[in-house]
Amino acid sequence: MDPSFILVAIIGFVAQLIDGSLGMAYGVSANSFLLTLGYSPALASASVHASEVFTSLISGLSHWKFGNVNKKMLLSLLIPGVIGGALGAYVLTSLDGDVIKPYISIYLLLMGIRIIIKAFQPLPEKEKEPKSGLLIALGLVGGSCDAIGGGGWGPVVTTTLISTGHSPSKTIGSVNFAEFFVTLAESIVFVLTLGLTNYKVVLALLAGGLIAAPIGAALTKRLPIKVIMFFVGLLIVFLQIRTLYLLWA
Repeated sequence: MDPSFILVAIIGFVAQLIDGSLGMAYGVSANSFLLTLGYSPALASASVHASEVFTSLISGLSHWKFGNVNKKMLLSLLIPGVIGGALGAYVLTSLDGDVIKPYISIYLLLMGIRIIIKAFQPLPEKEKEPKSGLLIALGLVGGSCDAIGGGGWGPVVTTTLISTGHSPSKTIGSVNFAEFFVTLAESIVFVLTLGLTNYKVVLALLAGGLIAAPIGAALTKRLPIKVIMFFVGLLIVFLQIRTLYLLWA
């Protein structure tokens, strides 16, 4: 077997394990690793989006099986997320995603710090019920940011919901499942406008990602809530500091 295929499959496994267990960073992780290996930004982004359609489906179904999905949260995020993702993918050719990245990163950095602080505070006795208005707004913004910025559905939606007191495991599971529909809408738009290439890279990412998806869902179910919150917050802070450094260096 081609060594490069195995290496990219490992990248897919690691990226999906992070995304499936913490609810974000598949795109950021996979893109970063592929760029380090010398792939062009365009090839890396197109490959990651195409593979994410399938990995997010398996991840979502796995979270459903482990009881990590809140139906109201899923349904309220799904339609606005698809609309936001499709519109974001359509306007991507005329809008520079780097223009809005600093503002999104600063927002996420603050939310990440807030989650870390909450991880050391007493948990609420009753699980907070998600509000439809917040979910619809998050779906639209998260879908748009994901398409325009090359990633952002998980960081924007998961971060905001956990930071406002919603169950980490149910949030991660619901957001992961909704991500399938959002990514599918984005990928359809990308394929119609850019075509489909790089199938070998896509298949390699898929091979690793499909193995990791159920493992990530199982970790989300079994890890203590405070541990998940701490690592989600830590991951967000690290990724946003890295993003801001690369943008302003």
